[in-house]
Amino acid sequence: QVQLVESGGGLVQAGGSLRLFCAASGRTFSNYAMGWFRQAPGKEREFVTGITWSGSRTSYADSVKGRFTISRDNAKNTVYLQMNSLKPEDTAVYYCAAGFGNLGTSTARYDYWGQGTQVTVSS
Repeated sequence: QVQLVESGGGLVQAGGSLRLFCAASGRTFSNYAMGWFRQAPGKEREFVTGITWSGSRTSYADSVKGRFTISRDNAKNTVYLQMNSLKPEDTAVYYCAAGFGNLGTSTARYDYWGQGTQVTVSS
């Protein structure tokens, strides 16, 4: 089992920044690829970004490329999501997820999920 707890969400004006945190506990964190997903009201959960277990490779949704950055610190069992130039359409609940093995963009690829943190961007 891997337990994931997100934090760092909140209310921010358009153009602002937020940094999300995902703290992991349980099985060896460094064995897992990590992803961030988001879900807006009435919409399906969508992939935002992911990072391999070593941090050597990342993947981003086109909608966030150049604005969001994912990183991880395996010594601290933590993955980060730096979000800059936020837009109202970024408003959603953001979820951290862990998947054993290779990086993927599908929700089915991930085995463990956090409870989510709300990000609201006002115009």
